[in-house]
Amino acid sequence: MGEWMAERLRELGLGVQRQQVEEGRANVVGLRAGTGGGPTLMFNGHMDTSYSGREAWLAGVPGFQPQGFVKDERIYGLGISNMKGALCAYLAAVRSLRDAPLKGDLLVAAVCGEIEKAQQGEAQGAEYRGYATGTRHLVTHGGLADMCILGEPTEEKVVLGHFGSLWLRISTQGNFIHTAFSEGKRDQNSILRMREVLDAVMEWIPSWEDDPENSYRGAKAIVNVGALQGCFGWRVSRTPHRTDLFLDVRVPPTKPMPVARREVLDLVRELGKRFPDYGVEGEVYVTAPGAEIAEDHPLVTAIDESHAEVFGSPPKRDVTRWFSDASALTRYGVPTVNYGTSTGLLDTEYGENLEIEGLVRMAHVYALAAQRVCGVA
Repeated sequence: MGEWMAERLRELGLGVQRQQVEEGRANVVGLRAGTGGGPTLMFNGHMDTSYSGREAWLAGVPGFQPQGFVKDERIYGLGISNMKGALCAYLAAVRSLRDAPLKGDLLVAAVCGEIEKAQQGEAQGAEYRGYATGTRHLVTHGGLADMCILGEPTEEKVVLGHFGSLWLRISTQGNFIHTAFSEGKRDQNSILRMREVLDAVMEWIPSWEDDPENSYRGAKAIVNVGALQGCFGWRVSRTPHRTDLFLDVRVPPTKPMPVARREVLDLVRELGKRFPDYGVEGEVYVTAPGAEIAEDHPLVTAIDESHAEVFGSPPKRDVTRWFSDASALTRYGVPTVNYGTSTGLLDTEYGENLEIEGLVRMAHVYALAAQRVCGVA
């Protein structure tokens, strides 16, 4: 994917930098130098996908395979909406500006490792390194701009802020013993102990979601019970020594992550006091802050005006509870707006898809916004 993007950027006359994030994973940055005297605008998009297409539940769905096709004026294929469509729209926008003498520089950054995932337990290696891995490398290796458009699928709305993610593991301990010798010791089974702990966690969740400090622009926080893991399915003749519960806790961009971390670990401590014999322990293993941008920022104004020119009316506003690379960019001094086309709601028969006309319009908006941000000499 990176090599393909590099080739396309070179065809457009951009200087190309290949950043080797790790073996087999690279960022590709294309630079179109301006005439001088204008701000630098970055188009940022991730190349990794949420799935591989090899998953058993996706194997028979053509729109989740890494091979695109067109049907009824829509493009189908793995990652088209999240967010390879935006990468192609960036290329089209840059191509349309070929004869426009922009004052500011224009960057196109195709990055790896954005998808929400993390190394945990036996899940180790590059396949599990996400949460802005590529963009964090980008901003520490020269990939900077005065502002950035991130074309995540936003239903053509301007996202003024998104929540961050905190992932928490809560564990119970138990007696590791053969089934034959477990009679009378069921209360020492870590899975059954976790059942009580999970009930207590469910009692806690509303206190997080309903706390006014955890809301942002009218959007409430949310907590997902994301995974439960205990012992070995291939050897159920043993009672599990440990059972793990995994929570995805969404944190507003206005709450510092150290504060959120302290608060969820307070929950773990309270669980330990409530269930003193269960060996309750906890670990925070993802802290990915949210991001926000002021509504009166010049980039928002440029997108508003460009969107109105193409669509006939200004774009709506939105706040999302998904994570994006705006988190890393914002913290490195690059104000970022998430703004893109449709989320490509899944076609149950064919899979992930986007309307071609929507991509064309979005490319048009990106080109106009680049002219407004960078300035035309």
